[in-house]
Amino acid sequence: MTNTDSTSQTLSPVRYFKRREFLPDSEQRLWQIESGAVRTYTLTEDGTIITLGFWEAGDCVGQPLGCIAPYGVECLTSVRVRSIPSDECANSSQLLLSHLHQTQALLQIRSGQIYQRLRQLLDLLASKFGAESDRGHLIRLRLTHQDIADATGTTRVTITRLMHQLEDEGHLRWIERHILLPHAR
Repeated sequence: MTNTDSTSQTLSPVRYFKRREFLPDSEQRLWQIESGAVRTYTLTEDGTIITLGFWEAGDCVGQPLGCIAPYGVECLTSVRVRSIPSDECANSSQLLLSHLHQTQALLQIRSGQIYQRLRQLLDLLASKFGAESDRGHLIRLRLTHQDIADATGTTRVTITRLMHQLEDEGHLRWIERHILLPHAR
């Protein structure tokens, strides 16, 4: 007896991409992340990056889920992905809701006081990429200050200043180049 599971027959070989590489565009296929992390984004007419989401192993990303142009997927770490036909997973209401909720949360973060935007982004990253420890919530995803600036709609210089302020206030610590959000005192 042979297995005729259509999913296993349509999966492509695993592909590897390095940090800061971009996944190829396809209007008919999605990328299923097997390891690593990526961000999805779009660009305004003047070239400003608008982050649409941060994704990790188990998530699917790609143009069919974005419904926006331009649409890009940038590797934030080394990643291992597999290309799958969009019709195999794009109809999943859970997948679409996940993308919608994260994009809406990131767009909401782009308004208000910059200090609060940064705090909200760190909370979002802690919930998606965080590991709870006795000292606080460790964000396992390392982002540059520019990545954080892109997600909050401000400049790298402002983010650097505010990260120092959060550290001075005890709201943020560094553990081996990872952000730790200490438990409230």
